[in-house]
Amino acid sequence: MAVPETTSDQAPMAYWLTIGRMALRALARDWQAGELRVLAVALLIAVASVAAVGFFTDRIQQAMELKASELLGADLVVAAPNLLQPSLTEEARRQHLQTAETLNFRSVVIAGEMTQLAEVKAVGPGYPLRGALQVSDQPFAPPRIVADIPEPGQVWLDERLIQTLKLQVGDAVELGTRSFRIGQILAYEPDRAGDLFSIAPRLLMNLADIPSTGLIQPGSRVEYRLLLAGEPAALEMFKTTVKPLLKIGEKLQGVREARAELRLALERAERFLHLAALVSVILAGVGVAIAARRFAARHWDSVAIMRCVGATQPLIVRLFVLELVTLAAVAGVAGLVLGYVAQYGLSGVLGQLISRTELPAPSWFPIWPALATGFVTLLGFGLPPLLRLREVPPLRVLRRDLGPVDTRLLALYGPALLATAALLIWQAGELRLALIVCAGVAATTVVLSLAAWGLVKALNLLRGRVGVAWRFGLANIARRGPGSAVQVVALGLGLMALLMLTLVRTDLLTSWRSSLPADAPNHFLINIQPGEVEGIRQFLRERGLSSVELYPMVRGRLTGINGRPVEPNDYQDPRAKRLVEREFNLSQIERLQEDNRIVAGQWWAAGARGQGVASVEQGLAKDLGIALHDTLRFQIAGQSLEAEVTSLRSVEWDSFRVNFFVVFPPSALAAYPATWITSFHLPAGQKPLLAELVRHYPSVTVLDVEALMGKVREIMDRVIAAVEYVFLFTLAAGLVVLYAAIQATQDERRFESAVLRTLGAQRAMVRESLLAEFATLGLLAGVLAATAATVLGFVLSRHIFDFPYQFNPWIWLLGASAGVVGVGLAGLIGARSALRQPPWRALREL
Repeated sequence: MAVPETTSDQAPMAYWLTIGRMALRALARDWQAGELRVLAVALLIAVASVAAVGFFTDRIQQAMELKASELLGADLVVAAPNLLQPSLTEEARRQHLQTAETLNFRSVVIAGEMTQLAEVKAVGPGYPLRGALQVSDQPFAPPRIVADIPEPGQVWLDERLIQTLKLQVGDAVELGTRSFRIGQILAYEPDRAGDLFSIAPRLLMNLADIPSTGLIQPGSRVEYRLLLAGEPAALEMFKTTVKPLLKIGEKLQGVREARAELRLALERAERFLHLAALVSVILAGVGVAIAARRFAARHWDSVAIMRCVGATQPLIVRLFVLELVTLAAVAGVAGLVLGYVAQYGLSGVLGQLISRTELPAPSWFPIWPALATGFVTLLGFGLPPLLRLREVPPLRVLRRDLGPVDTRLLALYGPALLATAALLIWQAGELRLALIVCAGVAATTVVLSLAAWGLVKALNLLRGRVGVAWRFGLANIARRGPGSAVQVVALGLGLMALLMLTLVRTDLLTSWRSSLPADAPNHFLINIQPGEVEGIRQFLRERGLSSVELYPMVRGRLTGINGRPVEPNDYQDPRAKRLVEREFNLSQIERLQEDNRIVAGQWWAAGARGQGVASVEQGLAKDLGIALHDTLRFQIAGQSLEAEVTSLRSVEWDSFRVNFFVVFPPSALAAYPATWITSFHLPAGQKPLLAELVRHYPSVTVLDVEALMGKVREIMDRVIAAVEYVFLFTLAAGLVVLYAAIQATQDERRFESAVLRTLGAQRAMVRESLLAEFATLGLLAGVLAATAATVLGFVLSRHIFDFPYQFNPWIWLLGASAGVVGVGLAGLIGARSALRQPPWRALREL
């Protein structure tokens, strides 16, 4: 080998061209020898898995956003209490966005001698842009989907309004100065989800009829809404352009602000998908690290020869770095192609679950995290062993027992770990999730290392109590103590991922699905007057709904924190501004609700009465800067109420139960005007009960949220299916880790097997010793992996997804069995070359 030397008159370009040619020849030679194949496969799986996860989750997230848009009636909404600027519509048209207009206001509907306050919505052509209207011919009858809006001169009334006015389809009603014919009964509006608890019943009409009613006059309380739909890039451009131009009161609303239930479902969906991507990246890094360590160890001899013929330490590092960079580029491109093709296959399978829409095309953004993953994992975990090649002494040519020094091993891996952590944070898209996963993996690695070292040392106690084959197998583990501990850690991480794919993954997804059970409340009763509470409670109890609880609801505005006035301009966050502008629904409760959990402070004692204390939902507290023991001041019906915050609560908003941001002890709100609210589950066969309830209590508003719950459940089912498929790539990465860990000590086992057979050992005995070694390693790794997977699942469940985690005792049995059977058979299959090769050849090669 001609070793280039740098001199003062040598052109740098010629020098690097020479180094590049040497790196390419070395890459071709190592590839033919098979030394780079495990490393290449690990890298290929790493890039392909991250690319497939990125492309696939990108399409899924776009599809979920599109599906979720049905609950808003659009992809984006501009809302304002005054007439919207014409420039907004003009800008939407310039961005080639679909548009539709709506008006919302309250007005009195007249039918003969009867009157009723109603929420009136006037809609224009194209409404809704997402989702579909549902109507029926009779109150509480099965609805059907329609593609039209009310014709001019026609109105659609919801079930509550048509029951209250004792009307039928075809009858006439008066609205303002105009008479209209009832065309249909309104069963469902997509964008009603954003205003679920409006007090009055609903009337839908054509926007063209508004001028003839004379209802909209200067000073009228009207909400103007411009609905927008189109390509994500065009929507982003629209938002960027119009945000600086919005007037006071005009606000942009996306799908995440439509409902808290929907927002939480989308957030949990993203966390599941990001978790799948994180596990794939971590396992890919482990596989690359193990393969790179073996690759570097097999080059100790060649590096010693190069040192003897004059190669300098910088030259050796440059040569191998260029070889790895070339490998990373080739494998990275191949991984991108494989990931891109694979995600189309997965999308085709998942597409069978999607009835009305196809997944949108993926964007190009996932390419960069995938390529970055390839280079960071290869250079980060492959470079430290290669840097150690600088320390290989030339004397190794004569003394094969000399290797590189280990003094700076941890220092070499430090930058790699930092780069990997940064990559994981980027990949996760959420700092908290990435930090918890990184900390969990780091803690798992440390605990696995200590436990593995202790268990390996403890195996010495069994060596004298087992047969010859098992004695050799246990002796091999004990003799290579540090190497065996590394193998147990690697195998444990791989098995932990596989266990996460089975029991733990299933438990997490089941817990998420169970957060919205089949018997979740699907009907709300609101606007219950105080004098009707006992009657309604008795009505429901007589019909088998005895467990239904009713809660008082008082409207109040937050006006001060610790004596300081609270204004919308005090906050930068748009959500915080909206919270300060609006009135809260306050309530008084004695017992903590089932879907609430105290996260700070203490709940008031049983029997507590009166004012002075309050409990605040933790999300509201975070947005508005409210801390434990702060004093809050509310304005309620012209009066002030002050209370000290004695507890913060987490609330499962996606449970569809009645919940409140701020609650007080019993009797605290007794002096203020209130209406009552409740929720309950009503099977489909008992729908006529609602009509009977309305006849008995005509002022009560009945809200049927079954359609909204169906949308949220559909999003859950889609995400769960997506996670199932995404984890297949994590499974591939876990298998690569197992294979790399088994192959890491193949050279040593080949040599040991040759020695045993030279000394007279039969092939069967050598095979049994190898099986004993791998089965023992698998058992240790399986038990430790089960423990780590359980702890990690618990942490993820409680601190990331915020739902209870059910411990599964079968995970230890599955982990131990998978370790013994899986690792034992895989190791034995991988060691076939050591059994087939003649002993003299193995001894000569090694």
